[in-house]
Amino acid sequence: MASPAEPQGRDGRDGHGGRDGRDGRDSRGGHQDTVALRLPVNFGGHQDTLALRIPEQLRREYAEDSGHPAEPVEPVRKGGRDRYLDLLRALALVRVVLYHNFGWFWLPLLFPSMGVMFALAGSLMARSLSRPALGVVRGRLRRLLPPMWLFGGLVVVLQVADGGGPHADGHPTWWWAKLAFWVLPLSTPPYADEGLGGFGHLVESGWATQLVVPLWYLRAYLWYVLLSPLLLKALRRFPVPTLLFPLAMVIVMNGCFPDQEFVYQRVWETANDFATFGSCWVLGMAHQEGLLKRIPQYVLPSIAPLVMVAGFWYLQSRPVDPTQSTDIEAWPIAQAVWSFGFVALLLHVSPSWEQWPEPLERWNGLVSLLNARAVSVYLWHVTALVLAVPLIDHLWDVDFFYSHLRWLLTSQWLTLLVGVVLLGLLVLLFGWVEDVAAKRSPRLFPYPRRKRGKRRGSTV
Repeated sequence: MASPAEPQGRDGRDGHGGRDGRDGRDSRGGHQDTVALRLPVNFGGHQDTLALRIPEQLRREYAEDSGHPAEPVEPVRKGGRDRYLDLLRALALVRVVLYHNFGWFWLPLLFPSMGVMFALAGSLMARSLSRPALGVVRGRLRRLLPPMWLFGGLVVVLQVADGGGPHADGHPTWWWAKLAFWVLPLSTPPYADEGLGGFGHLVESGWATQLVVPLWYLRAYLWYVLLSPLLLKALRRFPVPTLLFPLAMVIVMNGCFPDQEFVYQRVWETANDFATFGSCWVLGMAHQEGLLKRIPQYVLPSIAPLVMVAGFWYLQSRPVDPTQSTDIEAWPIAQAVWSFGFVALLLHVSPSWEQWPEPLERWNGLVSLLNARAVSVYLWHVTALVLAVPLIDHLWDVDFFYSHLRWLLTSQWLTLLVGVVLLGLLVLLFGWVEDVAAKRSPRLFPYPRRKRGKRRGSTV
């Protein structure tokens, strides 16, 4: 969706919270439930290998007998977060909002948010799967679904109030049956794409189509979570085929069967979303499993740019309107290949910051807030931008604005400014659901508080 009036684009139909990857972190990423001294699954080449621990007393006695000073035992770091991953997630959310407001075609090339967000979620999912898979999947669903239920309940009620509903759909029984997708979004939840009154023309009649733009991400995320135990097993046994299978799938689907006429639309769009970003999800899992570190350090920086070039070449070779810029969001193959190469470079760098580098300390509060409310920001940002348009329209009736500030009223920057304010209010009203879903005490404004004597950047 290029703007509130143009709901095209993959980021929001195209856009977590991310998913959200705040639980299941290891001692580097930080989580209270994580066992402190835990061996990687590939330690010693076998999952059942046990580490040999030498008691500290014996170490000291050996040191005294041998004449070598005993090295101090480094305490295990508890708590904390991987600030690098937090930064990437925050940048992805900001880029999504900018893209849906301005529609700049180069933004998905500059930073492919969807591939990044799915890779981060895949990495955190693989980390969590050191615990029983059923409990991990249940925990992920518990975090994902309540914010969506709240969003869906309001959207359905507003649609009915604006003239939508079972009879407007033309198939009352099927309309009620499709509401189950608002409970478990295995497919696209129902919404009114036409026939609404716009609440007396206060908003556009297609407002429902615009509001549900972000739901494709939650649908794809749900399928990734459900399939992650199988994907992780396949990755450990057949790493390269598992990594490349989604890429091959999206190429076959969109290269050999581009018309999609013979496939049920719901099945096609679900499979296509999985294929487009599946390799990014698996790449995140491979990063967490340490598979990328087994590759010589020069390989990924050498190959990943070539992969991105291939994606960009495919994009530029597509038949498009010569009067308009080519948007990678409209071409799944190009988006999948470009995102895969870009994410591979980001994960290759992956400094795993336990604390902020000094130049970034000032952004700790904003980054932490965006990560704490990633799902809410993603779900409600389009709603905020849609509501900003009629509010700005009323300013045209004010003589001062009409006479002196018409340039401002026509600026998309004003829409962004008003939209960000509205988004803050919406997150303030509904973001606490994320805390309830994560079994935390509800907070209206989870901005990190600076401890006395501590710098802001050191606050977790």
